[in-house]
Amino acid sequence: MKNVIFKILGTGVVMSLLCCVDGREFDEIEGDCTTGMEANITFAELDSLVQDDVIQIQADLILEGYVISSDRAGNFFGVLYLQDALSNPSNGIQLEIDLRESHLQFPEGSKILVKLKDLYLGKKGSNIRIGSVFSSFGNLSIGRLPSGKVFDHLLVSCDTAGPTEPLITTISEMDSLPSNILVQLESVEFVEEILGETYAVAQEETERTLVDCEENGITLVNSGYADFQAEALPEANGTLIAILTKDGKTQQLIIRTLEDVNFTEERCPEIITEFTSNQIFISELADPDNNAGARFVELYNASSEPLDLNLWTLRRYTNDNIEVSSTIDLSGFIIGAESTLVISPNAAEFELVYGFAPDLGVSTNSPADSNGDDNLELVDPFGTVIDVFGVIGEDGSGTNHEFEDGRAIRNPNILEGNPVYTFSEWNIFNDSGEAGTTDLPQNAPEDFTPGVRD
Repeated sequence: MKNVIFKILGTGVVMSLLCCVDGREFDEIEGDCTTGMEANITFAELDSLVQDDVIQIQADLILEGYVISSDRAGNFFGVLYLQDALSNPSNGIQLEIDLRESHLQFPEGSKILVKLKDLYLGKKGSNIRIGSVFSSFGNLSIGRLPSGKVFDHLLVSCDTAGPTEPLITTISEMDSLPSNILVQLESVEFVEEILGETYAVAQEETERTLVDCEENGITLVNSGYADFQAEALPEANGTLIAILTKDGKTQQLIIRTLEDVNFTEERCPEIITEFTSNQIFISELADPDNNAGARFVELYNASSEPLDLNLWTLRRYTNDNIEVSSTIDLSGFIIGAESTLVISPNAAEFELVYGFAPDLGVSTNSPADSNGDDNLELVDPFGTVIDVFGVIGEDGSGTNHEFEDGRAIRNPNILEGNPVYTFSEWNIFNDSGEAGTTDLPQNAPEDFTPGVRD
């Protein structure tokens, strides 16, 4: 009876002490460690046991790994991540455990021996998971190992371990790395549009995007219950340590505490992708008499350097309209030095007629689908009209800018765009011959030269 009373009193004293500790800043629990037990399976060999469905491990297998996660700040819950080495890991696993404050028993860097017999094994993508099992609609899934069984399967080795050294890598290298390992990224920052927000929305798992100075991006996942949930995202650039996880093909990072975030440097310089040049211009317009599906617009870059067409547009003013009728966004294309960019409103027909695919296929009724009496503008990213064909507000029929059933070809001596239509810069064929143009309808493919500057 006295022993029972002392046990109760002892438990009460321990609980009182724990209740007086603020937050999660507990000392690590100094319990028994294990000696004389050796691993008899590697991470790679465990991976080879994976099947399409969740399986229960029947053999007396022991896995050795090092703890890289921590629930000290509340960003991890019910999970323990192990990798196969303190540095330069080649594999990692995710252990599902129903144990709060697991960092007290399994501190980061400690060497853990996992008795795998009777545990369940599953894999999603490259993510190996171990734990208990639950069934949903007849399908087995990995679940948390009950707290009463955690210490039957997870033993801390007495061997000296830690600290773990994160693998220094880059965002662009993430595809080639294994899942569930500790990594370090340098010269990264949060994207500008989320600056001023917190790490997470309260009580919600929240994704925040990180980028490097080449604008490669990756997602940082934060718990809405983490101690740092309400902290503002840092605005600077710097180093981040996190656990790399892969949910299928989706790569994500998870930090343990804010100690993993060291952003003190200047942000990346802005990458400028919007450029202008008056050496890009409209070089050929086509409205074949024999095939309206073979229409096209050709642009030409007369400079000795390629140019990114990010945010450049080609506008069409149908007939005598003074409002833009349709627009082609040229973003995503680079026009090479002394090269063309051919745009077709019917890519399949264009290839059938001319024997090669256009650089850009767009829709009918677009600027590339003019019937010869419309006006066009080439506009740079800053809203400046670089080149024009025709007179805005004037229907081209019967004028010196009509190419109906014909062709408008820029004279070869023209090396710059012109924001004012100048008839002398063009050689124009049509079915009327009005206003100094040539009355000679053109047929595709023989009368046209898409992709070649005449």
